[in-house]
Parts: sequence; structure tokens; C-alpha cells
Amino acid sequence: MVPESAALGELPAIDLARMRREKHRRLQSEMERRGLAALWLNAPGHVRYALGPAVLPCDAGRATYQRVSVLVVRGRPEPHLFTPYPEGAPEDLPESSLHPPLYLESDAGVADAARRVSEVLGAAPREPLAVDEFSPALHFGLERHLQAEIADAAPVVAGVKLLKTPDEIECIRRAQHINEAAMLEVREALRPGVRQSELSALFLRRIQELGAHANGIDPIFQVMPPSRAEGPYTTHGDVAFPTCSSDRILREGDVVWVDTGIDYAGYASDYGRTWVVGRPPDARQRDQFERWLGVIRAVLEVLRPGVSGRQLAQAAIAANGGRRPWLEHFYLAHGVGTEPAEMPLIGTDLGESFDESLVMEPGTVLVLEPAIWDDGAAGYRSEEIVAVTPDGYAQLSDHTYAPYPPPDPSTGVGGE
Repeated sequence: MVPESAALGELPAIDLARMRREKHRRLQSEMERRGLAALWLNAPGHVRYALGPAVLPCDAGRATYQRVSVLVVRGRPEPHLFTPYPEGAPEDLPESSLHPPLYLESDAGVADAARRVSEVLGAAPREPLAVDEFSPALHFGLERHLQAEIADAAPVVAGVKLLKTPDEIECIRRAQHINEAAMLEVREALRPGVRQSELSALFLRRIQELGAHANGIDPIFQVMPPSRAEGPYTTHGDVAFPTCSSDRILREGDVVWVDTGIDYAGYASDYGRTWVVGRPPDARQRDQFERWLGVIRAVLEVLRPGVSGRQLAQAAIAANGGRRPWLEHFYLAHGVGTEPAEMPLIGTDLGESFDESLVMEPGTVLVLEPAIWDDGAAGYRSEEIVAVTPDGYAQLSDHTYAPYPPPDPSTGVGGE
């Protein structure tokens, strides 16, 4: 478990340059397989994956008129970075691969961007140029300004991102360790009379002190109503989660669902726990926790290479007495990497056939987030991060479940 001192201690070394080289090789191989001339990447998570530069860690990463973009050209040893933040470029990126930003919000900007991309390509490509995300001006003007066939880059990068390298896994582990260490201090401050905003401020200060590179998810300290009817209206009819934190004062007995995420070296963490304010959980709440833990144990018991997402979902449902143990608008599990929620997504409305197509391989990273809900008595929700290994899985999250009693350490899940 994370030590109560919240000190980071010794963690495995991460070679960021090696990680970038390995990911570049994977992108090159996938472009070769699909017959693509280049990838033009504008989505912040894809930009971070391809090169790892500093990207605004918020929606402004898409809204700003100055995009951070990466152009990966097949057969070239280095990607090309277009950025308004040259100081955020990797130190080993050659100067010839570093360019001023592209302006993609106007037709004139798209015309200039197409010219500059063509200069990097060197000639009109005979094979498609794949683009992952478009501004309106780019969508309507790219083919007019750039003489090339345009393809979709999103599935190309999403497929490559599915399996993490050892360095990527260590980045996720480091991000999660910082997140969990910060939450130890936040949990100590939990008491009747404290405001959600005070907990958020404490968390944001502590992650900065511990070396986080960015906050990825606005901290959520949501007080859960006893029943769906007492909570906010939802179109799907299930529990409303998450809702934004405010200056709401927490009161004794409040059941609080917590969700936070920070970034380290461009990789995300995902922390989820359930807290009870000012008193120990009662018998019903302890039962909810034990049922949640039973779902987690059932999933981990079958998790290994070759198992499908459908098999994991079936194990979770069976452990919950035949009922689906996750929220209607969420999932049993999602991936995590350069984005806090990415493929694979297990238990969505894409259905069982989609889950069946998701086959676990070494390097797959999953965030398991079942939820147990008893209408009229609220419920329990937590998250665990695991990486699939050649012979099973390795747990990347390692945090106390307090104020709930610790599980038996012999199960390999949780504990004090």
C-alpha cells in the first residue's frame, strides 16, 4: 500500500527518450501496414502519444486558435512538432523538426498550414494523409488546399495505443502514485464542516509538491443522495455522476464519491474511492463495499492474456448476482494512457459483440470501476488500475480503502 507518510520513495526509472522511440516505431509500422503517407495529429492525447510535448491540459487544448500538432511521416526518423510552446518540446528533438504553430480556425490559416505540411512532406503524397481531428475550417478546406487523399488517423493511433510499453506503464504507475499520495493528505482533512472546494485546493497544492506535471480531472467530491429520485435528473434514469465540486459544506454521514486524475510525463492516473464523512461506515455500507470487492476479485481471477472483455463483464455480472455492477452511462472498465479514459472500453452500449472483440494482451492497462448501488441507501464506487502481464496482471493502484475496513491482504487486492 502507499505509505501513510505520503512520501514517494523509490520508484522505477523511466526512459522518456526510449519510450518515444518505441512509440514512433509502432506508428511507423502501422502506417506501413495501412499504406499511409503520414499522420497529421491534432488531438491532444494523440499529440502527447506521438511525441510527448507540453500540451494545454484542458479543453483549451482544442479551443485555442494556436494548435499543438504533430506530423509523423512514414520512413522519417523523427516526427515534426508545430507548437506555440517550443520550450515544451522534447530536449532530443532536432531543431529541424520544431516549427511554429499552425492556425486552423480560418481558411487562411488552413491554407498556410497545408503549405507548411506540404513543405515537410516534400511532394504530393501518393498515399493517403491521415488526420485525426478537424477544426471546421480544416474540415471544409483541407482537400482544397492540400492535394492529397485524406484518411482518418484516429483508429490508427487508437489501435497502437492499446498496448503500453514498459516505460508507459511506469509513467502511469508514477502518476497514480502521486495521485494516491496526495489523497492520503486530503482524506485526513475530511470532516464535517469542510467544503468540497477546500479539499480540491489541498489536493491541487499537494500534487504540485509531489511532482505532478498537470491536473487532468477537476477533483470530484460528490455527495451521493440515498436514492436516484433524490438526485439530479438524468436522461438515462441512473445515478448522476460525476457532478462538479463547489463550496458545498460536507456534513456528518455524507457518502462521498471521489474521483481525481493527474498527469505525469503526459500520462494519466485515475483515483476513485468512497468516503463517509465523520463516522465509520455502517453495516449496510460495509456490505456494499464487500460486494464491490467481490466484483473486483471475480474480474481479476479471470484476467489474463487471451481473455475477452465480454468474459470480464460476465464475471463481474455473475459476482453481483446477475445484475450489471456499473453505472448506466459508464462502464466496467476503461483504458488509461495519454488520456484518462481511452480504449479498451468494456461494458458500454456498444454491446457484447464489441466486448468480445476486445482481447486482453500483455501491455493492456485497465481501470476497473464497478459501482454497487442500493436505491434508498446510496452505494459504493472505487477504481483499481491493473496492467495485463504475460501470466496475469500487475496492480498499478495501491491505496487504502479507509474508512472501510481493509480487505484480507492474501487476496492480492487492497489492504492496509
